[in-house]
Amino acid sequence: MLSIIIIDDEQRVRETIKNILKLSKAELEIVGEGESVSSGYELISQKRPDLVLLDINLPDGTGFDLLQKFERITFKTIFITAYEEYAINAFKFSALDYLLKPFKAGDLLQAIDKANENIQGEKTELKLKAFLANIDKVKKIVLRTSESMHIVNIHDIVRLESDVNYTRFFLANGEKYLVSKTLKDYDEMLEPSGFFRTHQSHLVNLDHILRYEKTEGGHLIMDDESLVPVSSRKREALFRIFESLC
Repeated sequence: MLSIIIIDDEQRVRETIKNILKLSKAELEIVGEGESVSSGYELISQKRPDLVLLDINLPDGTGFDLLQKFERITFKTIFITAYEEYAINAFKFSALDYLLKPFKAGDLLQAIDKANENIQGEKTELKLKAFLANIDKVKKIVLRTSESMHIVNIHDIVRLESDVNYTRFFLANGEKYLVSKTLKDYDEMLEPSGFFRTHQSHLVNLDHILRYEKTEGGHLIMDDESLVPVSSRKREALFRIFESLC
């Protein structure tokens, strides 16, 4: 999920941006919007977004003033402004894109797609590094079902599947457990141990993948012979992992 903050002193522009973002194919969430350097700094510090859509001329300074307030910039930036002369300075701040007002919806959506690909690629590389760093460590997890508490070796988990507000675990020995936590909770917990979210409803252990098949929109064959769908949005990130493991 791509988290976004919009900073522009014109509410009309912010509303236009939000309406355009609803058309994006990327999985995104607008986590805040501000109208000044001060409100933008506070929002970014609190929400820690992946991407900031940033106007340059603000009531209490410029977008560059805002960026200079951060000792370390951990987010990506797309500048949206009416002033072309700021472009060179914008790219000095490693801006992903620079859109001139009035901009076309297609230009913004294209910039968002490019930003999403860049950010998700970086996240995938970080997850892969964490996975490789922890690959030799034996880890266990406690699965609390309605009847018992099961101590499970993480390596023995083949895959997880969302079941509304529950998650179903599939183990290498054929056992299945239904746990009252969402797949998102386990996604965040297990990704550093080599798990990958292939689809909104599926999380797999990379160690248990047998092959990828292109038929039926693309899916994985796991070593327990189960088939797991791979969404089009996740395919490129999964292929990057495959290439890194070769």
